[in-house]
Amino acid sequence: AGSLVDERRLRFDFTHEGRVGERRLETVAREVNDIIRANLEVTSREMPYDDAIVAGALAFFGEKYGDVVRVLAMGDYSVELCGGTHVSRTGDIGLFRLSSETGVAAGVRRVEAVTGEIALDEVAERDAILRRLSEMLRGNVEDVVARVEKLIARRRELEQQLRQSNAIKSKYLIADLAAAAR
Repeated sequence: AGSLVDERRLRFDFTHEGRVGERRLETVAREVNDIIRANLEVTSREMPYDDAIVAGALAFFGEKYGDVVRVLAMGDYSVELCGGTHVSRTGDIGLFRLSSETGVAAGVRRVEAVTGEIALDEVAERDAILRRLSEMLRGNVEDVVARVEKLIARRRELEQQLRQSNAIKSKYLIADLAAAAR
């Protein structure tokens, strides 16, 4: 349904009913990073549109193309019509990290991602947050989720006890007020 790709980030809109599951997003990110690590050669050439389609190039987003198109190939993995920013090898991208998946219109979803240094910076930032949380919880990074779940359960338990205590206090207060009424 549309895309934006530059040196630092990407946005990809596609038709899909409902949210894309977390597992599917993880699978996509893993596949993209596998192709990046494969360091495939990226080639670009211009050719007549009809020849490009016959050669198997994918045309996206219902765009209107001219008679001569730019065909981008990443090894044997992907061949598509494209006019955006590109690299010499997939490994030049560095790291790919999905940032978000949202709905942008009826039946249209959007994924956004960052690459390279920005992706590495985001990973480092998240690691720092996780380390800080583990320090606050006086545990290991691996224990953060379990400790937070335990704290949430304890909070719910205390809230329930507070509601019960307040209900009991209210009964006694009402009884005292009724006894003192004239």
